[in-house]
Amino acid sequence: MSPINLIDKYYPEANELKITLVSHSISVAAKALQIADRHPELSLDKMFIYEAAMLHDIGIFLTNAPDIHCLGDKPYICHGYLGAELVRADGFPRHALVCERHTGAGLSLEAIVSQNLPVPHQEMVPVSMEEQVICFADKFFSKTHLAKEKSVEKARKSLEKYGEEGVKRFDRWCELFM
Repeated sequence: MSPINLIDKYYPEANELKITLVSHSISVAAKALQIADRHPELSLDKMFIYEAAMLHDIGIFLTNAPDIHCLGDKPYICHGYLGAELVRADGFPRHALVCERHTGAGLSLEAIVSQNLPVPHQEMVPVSMEEQVICFADKFFSKTHLAKEKSVEKARKSLEKYGEEGVKRFDRWCELFM
């Protein structure tokens, strides 16, 4: 599977949005692959990590986030499950799970309901080790400052809005992957 071909399908124009998506995705993929290289004992599927990391944010064009050139009509938090629907429809259910489960440090059904989040009421927490590595790597890169990797402290702080559960998950990943 070629993640670039799938990105081109949904982002046919070479514009600021596509540049933002691809630049961010390359950074996330590179960090996730560095983690995989540092942890051979985890026997991670590196090809899948690359592909899924490149696709994890494919749904952003459907959301309303003008700061990063997204002019859709859904709240930004919806980009994960919306991207999952696209990727699943294209025949990549395993990759779709990464899209669906990467928001924050994953969103539990309890957090979704208690925070009244506008996403499907289902567990959206990374399960496979590859999903966890990609989700963790994603926390170090924003789409507004593409060339700059966040510190662990800033990455951790960015999760606070999703509740203590996500921060605790991130802290476990720091112990496991750093």
